[in-house]
Amino acid sequence: MTAYIAGAYELPIRHAPDQSLAQLQAQAMLGALADAGLEKSDIDGFFCGPDAPGTGPLSIADYLNLKLRHVDTTNTSGSSYPIHVAHAAQAIAAGKCNVALITLAGRPRSEGRAKGALVRRDSPDQPDFQWEHPFGLAVINVYGMVAMRHMYKYGTTPEQLAWVKVAASRHAQHNPLALLPTPVTVEEVLASPLVCDPLHRLDCCVVTDGGGALLVVRKEIAQSLKRPRIKIIGTGEAPEGQNGGYFEITDSGARRSGRMAFEQAGITPADVHYASLYDSFTITVLVQLEDLGFCPKGEAGRFAMEQSLIAGQGRLAVNTDGGGLCNNHPGNRGGMTKMIEAVRQARGEAHPAVQVPDCQFALANAIGGQLAVRHASATVILERES
Repeated sequence: MTAYIAGAYELPIRHAPDQSLAQLQAQAMLGALADAGLEKSDIDGFFCGPDAPGTGPLSIADYLNLKLRHVDTTNTSGSSYPIHVAHAAQAIAAGKCNVALITLAGRPRSEGRAKGALVRRDSPDQPDFQWEHPFGLAVINVYGMVAMRHMYKYGTTPEQLAWVKVAASRHAQHNPLALLPTPVTVEEVLASPLVCDPLHRLDCCVVTDGGGALLVVRKEIAQSLKRPRIKIIGTGEAPEGQNGGYFEITDSGARRSGRMAFEQAGITPADVHYASLYDSFTITVLVQLEDLGFCPKGEAGRFAMEQSLIAGQGRLAVNTDGGGLCNNHPGNRGGMTKMIEAVRQARGEAHPAVQVPDCQFALANAIGGQLAVRHASATVILERES
């Protein structure tokens, strides 16, 4: 790998009823350019996911007035953005572009869409949904089944799930932009309304507007900028399906995407002390902890409770911005904001109360789609060059 993340910017917006997706994407781009110290004219590659309106990269690139020689529209839902980081690095290595822009924007809060609780409206003609459509599949129902299966198979408890939320809330109190900045206790999580057994309301992510952007650049450009050099040293992507029914719903594509990323990076999970993990629900974090190799399969509940996942209290800090459980979840949040906080940690620019000391390696993982049905996992490992 010879590519670096030079710009990272998260929109400081949680509710934007008077702004379009294109306007949010433009703000995100300008923020990332300012963060990197680059100009819009430097951008010659554009990567966008399922949030791009109209004709995707054509509409947004025209709106942003970009002059491009490379585009990528890989769509794996929320995991699109770490995959875009990997694809941008590959495009740069192949000489296709020098400065790649990756953007995300979403308005689910303004549009009144609590996506996780809604019945899926996909066409019954789609081959992957035709068997599920008659039953009114909802995202939260599926994750409730994953959590229940994890409890049955490994003895995981609701209290252990709650610790994921507690850690997120402890971090969110230091984030002035977090939608839910107030710390909560295990007891408060368990006392919140049961939404889909065994998941309570506080086991579920928030719904916000917002977005962000990243700039991936070739080495020579990174070296010319007055910013910490954050190198992309390992990536992996792994689509997962139902395998004709022969699959375990508590497993995720992170088993494969993580293994590929660690092998490419030449490090192990023990070398990583910060991880951005997708937290659509508390159970999502436990599955990733196990499948990425931070703890053995079936032990993530105990790991979360005993290691705490809180910066400064255990060997692994997770989601130090408050994550999707407390900070923000703008549509297909999965990977973009996970990447942004990983960059902050690797740069040493996270909030002082949650910054991991001497954070040489930072990992981001996202799940796009949904566990127990079909999804894609994407893992990116970053290193701060001295």
